[in-house]
Amino acid sequence: MSDSSSLSQRSLLGIRGLTCADLDLIHSTAREFKDVLNRPIKKVPSLRDFTVANLFFENSTRTRLSFELAEKRLSADVVNFSAAGSSVKKGETLVDTVNNILAMKVDMVVMRHPHPGAHHFLASKVDVPIVNAGDGTHEHPTQALLDTFSLRQSLGEDLTGRNIAIVGDIQHSRVALSNIWALKLLGANVRVCGPHTLIPKHLSKLGVEVSHDLDDTIRWADALNMLRIQLERQGSEESVRFFPTIREYTMRYGLTLERLGQSSKSLTIMHPGPINRGVEISSEVADSEHSIILEQVENGVAVRMAVLYLLAQKRG
Repeated sequence: MSDSSSLSQRSLLGIRGLTCADLDLIHSTAREFKDVLNRPIKKVPSLRDFTVANLFFENSTRTRLSFELAEKRLSADVVNFSAAGSSVKKGETLVDTVNNILAMKVDMVVMRHPHPGAHHFLASKVDVPIVNAGDGTHEHPTQALLDTFSLRQSLGEDLTGRNIAIVGDIQHSRVALSNIWALKLLGANVRVCGPHTLIPKHLSKLGVEVSHDLDDTIRWADALNMLRIQLERQGSEESVRFFPTIREYTMRYGLTLERLGQSSKSLTIMHPGPINRGVEISSEVADSEHSIILEQVENGVAVRMAVLYLLAQKRG
């Protein structure tokens, strides 16, 4: 891998703060690593003798597995930490927990945390690169990086002027905010679509369009990124106040093949997962030729390899 360019940041705390050049560098590096992943031997020695700690204070399946696989494909040593049953449950602070792990000569920390801003706080206290794997309802930068990487593969390298819609529970989604920052950096037109109650009032100030009409959004868009309803962040009783029933939500905002037929374009359909089939997206759409959902998963490993590799070069 070429080291002629480097990231402007020593940690990946969010998309906000990155430059367009940073995104281009991450994506170009990810393309090289994707080639590696398609070889018979899917491993390179780029991070040999480098130790990465995965600290997950929230449950995760896809993101955690993707990071762990990315680290192992780079030949890094991997330490996995789960808050369940750990000293955190006994009252130990986040900084003390991380410093104890770093004392074991860990070189980088990948962390998911339920509290927005936890990564910025930790980065001010420790002297190793921090990768944000999700912080509450705030940001999920590597998801946005892989989503924009996937869009560039599907729609073309230049996203300037392309119409990208993010549909669903915007209010409780960390994916939405990171995608908005990344897409705006790349020059795309961004629209969010969903019920009034699931779209934050401040979003229009970020330079995005706001719509509550999925059919109109389908006719406008080149690509749709469908988000699930974040029931675990709403609470079972509170969720009733956001929309009357799941059935009504699906009728108004569920993506079906019939609805897709309104578009004069061949739309690209995305989803960060997990998919709730029959709610925000039908099985026919999720499994159709329009869908790049599984490509997003594949691209996620390559993009996270790129992020880890580039941050390791900054540390070196």
